[in-house]
Amino acid sequence: MIPADKLLDAYVNANILFVCAYVFWVLVRGRLSLFGLERAYGTQLRLLNSIFLTILLAPLIAMGFGLLQQTGLAQGVTLNLSDMVVSYYLNGGLQMRATEFEALVTLRNTVTLNIVSGVGWFAWLTMAVLGMGFVIGVMRLVVSVMCLRRIVRGSYAWRRFGRVHLRLSDQSLVPFSTRGFYNYYVVIPSHMLAEAHELKVSLAHEFQHIRQGDLEWEILIEALKPVFFLNPVYHAWKRQVENLRELNCDSEVLSRGRIDMREYCDTLLSVCQKTLSRDRDFVIAVPKVTLVSADRPTLRQGGKSFLEARILSLTNLRDAKQSRLAVVALVLPFVAAVALLSLAIQTPPDWSQDRLMLSTVVNLERLDEINRLSAFGRN
Repeated sequence: MIPADKLLDAYVNANILFVCAYVFWVLVRGRLSLFGLERAYGTQLRLLNSIFLTILLAPLIAMGFGLLQQTGLAQGVTLNLSDMVVSYYLNGGLQMRATEFEALVTLRNTVTLNIVSGVGWFAWLTMAVLGMGFVIGVMRLVVSVMCLRRIVRGSYAWRRFGRVHLRLSDQSLVPFSTRGFYNYYVVIPSHMLAEAHELKVSLAHEFQHIRQGDLEWEILIEALKPVFFLNPVYHAWKRQVENLRELNCDSEVLSRGRIDMREYCDTLLSVCQKTLSRDRDFVIAVPKVTLVSADRPTLRQGGKSFLEARILSLTNLRDAKQSRLAVVALVLPFVAAVALLSLAIQTPPDWSQDRLMLSTVVNLERLDEINRLSAFGRN
């Protein structure tokens, strides 16, 4: 069984990595135009998904690096940020009392142990907030899945292509796709049977989501929302993934040349005009991917609504093509940086030579303080 302090430590590390990775992404996103990748939505989506997976695998990365050190393959390699700071201090880089510096370096360990042990009001408050956030997140997820299940079960079977089931719904106003343990479900509003162009666009769009594996990523991100319910960066990350997912899907569908751009844009506008807000079950039902996310009308990107950004992006599809080299050149450095950062913020597994030296300096400082007070008392 994994100790509680290790779980809490991994949770803190994951939140730190999400914050740092999102800051990196915001800084790089504004400079993608320098490399002609500002409309390479597929590459950007792969980047975010790769970083997301790297963050989840951070404990395994740390474990693997620890095994390399134990076997001698990475002996002497120091990547831990805390150890680097201690070494810098011992070399005279910081002017601070040893006892104060040690308290600062061990602050995270002290707080973690206090929370796990339930020492002090801060520990109980932290556990209460985290527990409440997790419970609320789980309840919201359960209700959302039940609403989605009710919508799918309330629809009518229409056609089937292997594992993909097409269903018609009188309740849903917007086409969407979801999946079960084995089968995929594409739910189309019944009124679209009378609109051939809307039906064609909707099916092409949802099939593309299935081909891209968007449903699996949506399920994974939604399943982890209760864990990171109190982290606003996680929710911002999810919105970025959703936006890039739709932009990439739009460009991929139109790049096939089977659907006219005007017809596609007209369908987006037509579906968006539906009164989606009246259907509360559909709004909160997850995990799913829809043709139009009209349940977030206040979303803005550079002063434009997201629907407007989608339509404008379709006018420049020639820039959407990206080579495998461009994907690797963008994704690999980011993934490597996040992996190295995950190793840097880990709690040191044992006492290094620098930490033993710091402990010695602290003991000497305390002994000197005791001797000084003893001499003062005798005088």
